[in-house]
Amino acid sequence: MGLHTGFRDIKREPVPYKEPLARLLDYAEFQTAVPENHLTEQGARCMDCGVPFCMSGAGCPLDNLIPEWNDLVYRGRWREALDRLELTNNFPEFTGRVCPAPCEGSCCAGVYESPVTIKNIEQAIVDRGFEEGWIQPQPPETRTGRRVAVVGSGPAGLAAAQQLNRVGHEVVVFERHDRVGGLLMYGIPNMKLDKRVVLRRVNQMVDEGVRFVTRAFVGGAPDTPAGAAPRDPAVRYVDPAELTEQFDAVLLATGSTRPRDLAIPGRDLHGIHFAMDFLHGNTAALLDADGHDQLLPCFDKPIDAIDRHVVVIGGGDTGNDCLGTALRHGCQSLVNFELLDAPPEERADGNPWPHWPRIMRTDYGHEEAAARFGDDPRRYAVLAKAFLDDGHGRVRAIRAVDVDWSSPNGKAPFSEVPGSEREFPADLVLLAMGFVGPEAQFADAFGLELDGRSNYRAEYGQHATNVDGVFVAGDCRRGQSLVVWAIAEGRHAARAIDVYLTGDSDLPTPSPMHAQLTVAAT
Repeated sequence: MGLHTGFRDIKREPVPYKEPLARLLDYAEFQTAVPENHLTEQGARCMDCGVPFCMSGAGCPLDNLIPEWNDLVYRGRWREALDRLELTNNFPEFTGRVCPAPCEGSCCAGVYESPVTIKNIEQAIVDRGFEEGWIQPQPPETRTGRRVAVVGSGPAGLAAAQQLNRVGHEVVVFERHDRVGGLLMYGIPNMKLDKRVVLRRVNQMVDEGVRFVTRAFVGGAPDTPAGAAPRDPAVRYVDPAELTEQFDAVLLATGSTRPRDLAIPGRDLHGIHFAMDFLHGNTAALLDADGHDQLLPCFDKPIDAIDRHVVVIGGGDTGNDCLGTALRHGCQSLVNFELLDAPPEERADGNPWPHWPRIMRTDYGHEEAAARFGDDPRRYAVLAKAFLDDGHGRVRAIRAVDVDWSSPNGKAPFSEVPGSEREFPADLVLLAMGFVGPEAQFADAFGLELDGRSNYRAEYGQHATNVDGVFVAGDCRRGQSLVVWAIAEGRHAARAIDVYLTGDSDLPTPSPMHAQLTVAAT
């Protein structure tokens, strides 16, 4: 259980980031290296509480055995810590880098003091596992003769594919982009998740027997405007009937990819883009130039922020990633609109432990923007009213107004503050307001029923749709969520498919507590 006075005697010390201005010089991951004793000491703060909320309920949806591997790290038994970690999480190198750590929000040490640095320890365990050669391919000893198609190679699809392959099914993963990884590859910038980390795990899965087919668009060509170029000859358009005929089961793990738009005057001006188009294009250009972490000002960025006045509309991880990427391009100014009020510094009365603390946080992009321009880029309780034309069809500014959330106005939960309307210079606007569900052509092509939020309808833990043999998992089922939830859904969908194919399964069952939380959330 670590030191019996660990969290009382040892101060929480997360692994530090590089200095903000220094890390703006490249796209390298921003964590610094720390000595082993730093991690063992932090592991000693974990007290193996009577009820470890970190690993269940409002904590980790993977039911990670957090107190066990924290204690093993404290005792220097890293190989055993990896064994415990891999029992519940296929990809701790992803969650250790990008997960906001609901486990830490539920840590008992966080009630009065500060939580254990669970996320840092998790990443250190798996990274050491790769460095030491402990993590090796695990191909199945025998094959079942059953075939499963997985559509989408994000965290849910990858987790399901690895689980199904390891119990002996033949798994083929279809990915419409040119590289495997989905959100992990193109939705998260390199400085937060180095793409070599993703490829390292994909290569392991290939060695285990998983087959990946890239540039494969299931369900026909994506919607294109009239007069658009014909279908890309390099892309394979896969008929869903082909999958249901050739495979014994199909899993859709296509994500929630329809971005929320902002229908205000001037939306059709040039220079206004969805955040994911900006992030995807930047990473693709970086990888195409074989410059995994270098700043390459000469490479062709489809959406370029160099010397531009950038406004990011919407917060969250995606908005923050836009800030960090625009700064690395060399933007001239940077502002981030958030419609809601600034969160409190400490938990509000209606946000008790062990639920996720909705408090003010400063992420890497905010810190970098403050270092570069001298001020936090966020502007809270601001509503964009119109995009303004420069006279040549391009956006030059945004007209915005402050809002008061304490004073509802009719159907709106807020009212506009009189006299607060003003203009913000903007010749590049990035819309990072979240996502509203999966793309319709998949549901239409497979004949799937949707729920009230336009997601694919399926019960958590069962993941079966109204179409026999077709299952769904991840954001396309639950809505926009976290990487850790996507991995959990992929694992549980794999079990449901295994039961469907064989009548039974040795794969882990979903936690009843998490099933209840999912039902409550929907």
